[in-house]
Amino acid sequence: MKYYIIAGEASGDLHASNLLRELKVQDPSAKFRGWGGDLMASQGCELARHYRDLDFMGFFEVALHLSTILSNIRFCKEDILAFAPDVLILVDYPGFNLRIARFAHKAGIKVFYYISPQIWAWHTSRIKSVKKNVDRMFVILPFEKEFYEKYSFHVDFVGHPLLDCIKPMVENLEDRQTFLSENHLDDKPMIALLPGSRKQEIKAMLNTMLKMVPRFPGYQFVIAAAPSVDPEFYSSMVQSLPVRFVFRKTYPLLKHSEAALVTSGTATLETALMKVPQVVCYKGNVFSYLIARKLIKVNFISLVNLIMNKQIVKELIQKDFNEKNLESELRKLVENNQNRNRMLSDYEMLVDKLGRQGASEKAARKIIQYLQ
Repeated sequence: MKYYIIAGEASGDLHASNLLRELKVQDPSAKFRGWGGDLMASQGCELARHYRDLDFMGFFEVALHLSTILSNIRFCKEDILAFAPDVLILVDYPGFNLRIARFAHKAGIKVFYYISPQIWAWHTSRIKSVKKNVDRMFVILPFEKEFYEKYSFHVDFVGHPLLDCIKPMVENLEDRQTFLSENHLDDKPMIALLPGSRKQEIKAMLNTMLKMVPRFPGYQFVIAAAPSVDPEFYSSMVQSLPVRFVFRKTYPLLKHSEAALVTSGTATLETALMKVPQVVCYKGNVFSYLIARKLIKVNFISLVNLIMNKQIVKELIQKDFNEKNLESELRKLVENNQNRNRMLSDYEMLVDKLGRQGASEKAARKIIQYLQ
């Protein structure tokens, strides 16, 4: 069968690539084309566009790049029709993907959605579009199934795919000395900086994160660099600070770190599953933030707190994300064992709520089942 897959960011590329791997096992004749990144390409997906071309976030930023976005949508529609897939598989990225879902549904193409848009957080009116244009939805958070049931839309909970990624990676990661040596790091304890995957959010987050470097001289700070961003971009921000950055080494970095400063998103959950105490940070365009604050209907922004339905990790959002607060919260993690141990204990309960491994395999099996 022919599959067209659209993932608009780094985390979507990761989960889509694992899904493609499992689809190939169950459908050896599978052909893949779509929008994604290097990981999808490594699983045999012919890329029509790389996700770096979709590098826009926030209401204000989308408005500034509207012509580019509309051009991408037109190209995507034409490319889907030319490929003539048996199914279109959408991975998160709702602003773009829900438009494509509407188009594909009208064109008579089956539409499957893997990793639900976060319409439970805001813009619940999108449920109408989902019910009308999506044939099957595969969700990865336990509370999402209950959310959709309220709107009489049956979805499949397959578990969280990060559990599939992290455990085998952790088991095969290099030891600390090897990691330090290969990346020219010294023997100080490490604090990981995860400022995001888009240049726009990295700029907004990293400057404040870097202010912590001289305040914690007993630690070395290491940036988990996004593979789609040029090294020169990070160098220009780090300048003369004793800070290094590593590409495609996020999990090894987290494994060997004492704490992490993490931009809100999937990375907060990855950090929790790696058992690293963290401070969650977010700061966006002020106009985009004001609009979002009016619309968002949940109490937290990090996946860790959302899944547990209580504050497990501290969230510093917008004006609260400043040097004073960040230093205070980081000190609580590296200088207070009671705070560290409490967070690590909560992480164990988080794993229990996410279900067992096998999300990618289960989703692939259900996709084949529904197509047949």
